[in-house]
Amino acid sequence: MLTLFGLFAVSAMLICYALEDRSHWFIVAFALACLLASLYGFFQGAWPFGVIELIWSLVAVRRWMRVKRLKA
Repeated sequence: MLTLFGLFAVSAMLICYALEDRSHWFIVAFALACLLASLYGFFQGAWPFGVIELIWSLVAVRRWMRVKRLKA
C-alpha cells in the first residue's frame, strides 16, 4: 500500500507540473502532491526525500501566490 501511495503522489506531481500553464490551480495541486510525496518519503524512512519534497511544496505555494497576484 505504501508503494502505491508513493506512486500516486509522484504521478500526481508529474501530471500537475505538466499542466501548470493551463491554470494556477494546477500549481496548488502540485503543491499538495508534493506534500503527499513528502509524507511518503517520511513514512518509508527516506527523510531526505521527505524534506526535499516539503521544500518543493513551499516553493510551489510561493509560486502560486505570485501567479495569483499577477493575474489579479
